[in-house]
Amino acid sequence: MISLRQRMVWAGVLASAAFAASAQTPPPANVPLSATQAQAAATSADAKPRMERKKDFAQRFERMQQHRAQRLAALKDKLQLSAQQQSAWTSYTTALQPPAMPKPEDRAARRAEFEKLTTPERIDRMQARQAERSAMFAKRADATKAFYAQLTPAQQKTFDAESLRMGPRGHGPHGHRPHGEAQAPTKG
Repeated sequence: MISLRQRMVWAGVLASAAFAASAQTPPPANVPLSATQAQAAATSADAKPRMERKKDFAQRFERMQQHRAQRLAALKDKLQLSAQQQSAWTSYTTALQPPAMPKPEDRAARRAEFEKLTTPERIDRMQARQAERSAMFAKRADATKAFYAQLTPAQQKTFDAESLRMGPRGHGPHGHRPHGEAQAPTKG
């Protein structure tokens, strides 16, 4: 059992430590920045011009499309589709195609138009866009289910395993997880 005297001593020690920590003076202005602070300052000062960022976005989108096509080709090879299943595959991959990216000028015009709207009008516009995305998802889900129904049980097992890995990054078994839980190793 802790005596009153020990409690008072501990309270004094903790209070002294807290006071000492809060009484620290900031470093003088001429102290050199750490490497991460210097990098952050340089990054914000040398921000890429808008056109370069648009070009980078277009390049990333192109790489994403190529990667997606490679993943689908690999899936098709692993499924070993029969001639009768080819039309279902075509319907499936057509439904999975992302919508065309709007031109940067169109996006800028829509952004400027959006900024002119009132808050209720913006909410209505966001709800309409959400409904569009939900309809796109439903179309993809229906196409996936229709294609899946055309597969043999062995192909369905392969599809299940591959589509689990092909899901969006940051979701599913390799993404979000409870704190303190280790992430499972990913397979090639």
